[in-house]
Amino acid sequence: MGMIEPTNQSVKQLRGLHLYHSGVSNCSMRVRLTLIEKALEWESHHLDLFKKEHITEDYFGINPNGLVPTLVHDGQVIIESDDIIEYLDETFPEPPLRPADSDELALTNQWLHRATEIHIKAVKTHIYNKRVSGNMSQSEEEKSRYESLQQNKDLLEFHRKSNSGGFSQAEIDAAADTLETCFADLDRTLTDKHWIAGGAFSLADIAWIPLYFTLGVLADFSFDAMPNLQAWAKRIEQRPSYDEAVLQWWPKHMLPKAKQSA
Repeated sequence: MGMIEPTNQSVKQLRGLHLYHSGVSNCSMRVRLTLIEKALEWESHHLDLFKKEHITEDYFGINPNGLVPTLVHDGQVIIESDDIIEYLDETFPEPPLRPADSDELALTNQWLHRATEIHIKAVKTHIYNKRVSGNMSQSEEEKSRYESLQQNKDLLEFHRKSNSGGFSQAEIDAAADTLETCFADLDRTLTDKHWIAGGAFSLADIAWIPLYFTLGVLADFSFDAMPNLQAWAKRIEQRPSYDEAVLQWWPKHMLPKAKQSA
């Protein structure tokens, strides 16, 4: 979807980089990682998803899906995390986060697409089913407000199911199977490689490390049988951007005890 024309015209007056985001959003993590890796100055507009701060007419006027993240750059509004991080890499090319090598670039694009493709049907379904639905369930008033604002049929259907415990066993199983397949493939891709695309840390790594983190912390997803993936994650955890973009924004009470004391 990329760049859009907002109905909330006030954001068109913003100058510089402004990010509407949430600490618990894996998609927001991608954008924060990109901003920090590029040492860009940005203004935070944090929305607490548990308090439903994103379900307002003002915010739907900025992002018609009511999702985070949304980037505003000099009045231009960009939604969808994959589009945002690609926009940032094109607009602020140093340091580059996409490989110059054509084969590595193709691999980067492949993994970016795959992360986007599984977001609702696998990642959100698995996390909401395992952990989030109770915390994110809507009251009747909130449900009515959300449905009056939301025009995206897929998101409406998803939240109707998540509010009512309406995921079928087939959907739950399919989400888990998709995640197992993707991460097993990623583990094989990382054989004898430090980074997903090959020679350097890239947008592909930025797209997948938030999934590794949130699935592990929120949904007890096991990566025990994936040693290459675990080694890759440890390398990213050593980067300053990981602490700034992921851990510092994540609610401390939702971290495992080992990470709370780290």
